[in-house]
Amino acid sequence: MRKAVLDRNTAETKIHLELRIDGKGQYDISTGIRFFDHMLDLFARHGAFDLKLRCKGDLDVDQHHTVEDVGIALGQAFTQALGNKVGILRAGYFVMPMDETLAVAAIDLSGRSAFAVDTKVRVRLVGDLQTELVDDFFEAFSRGALANVHIKVMYGRSNHHKIEASFKAFARALRFACSKDKRLARVLPSTKGLL
Repeated sequence: MRKAVLDRNTAETKIHLELRIDGKGQYDISTGIRFFDHMLDLFARHGAFDLKLRCKGDLDVDQHHTVEDVGIALGQAFTQALGNKVGILRAGYFVMPMDETLAVAAIDLSGRSAFAVDTKVRVRLVGDLQTELVDDFFEAFSRGALANVHIKVMYGRSNHHKIEASFKAFARALRFACSKDKRLARVLPSTKGLL
């Protein structure tokens, strides 16, 4: 079973996270930021990951610590759950339409952290989420998972749809990257011999 249980406690946030990669898309998520919860809910559903997450953050200060620390913890949980990464596809991509919006995500579980995100969101808030933190979440995930994370919204009108399409594309690309390949069942997907 590819799963992880992780606690991350700092002076700014207290996080408890349970992840099962080969799940059924079941979720129980509470961060104190409702729109962020919604994005994580659909991340779990579209990735077919079972995810239980509780975060108590210093939201009286700002949302930044909560969003960033959840990204770090989620990335670390994937690293823990994947173990030595033998037999996985390693990389994945997905093109996600969301009504009038189109988003593309590409992930490489390379053992190296890099990210490039362009959501084309130009408003300060969507729901109760500070939209500049969407980039921070994906950057934090890439650091925690030691992964390349690339997300680009190609076009769209609704800022809600731009963020939602980004999270859905990310989930489905990650689902593919985590998938096992029978032909490579005992092979590490790297010529370096290390991920």
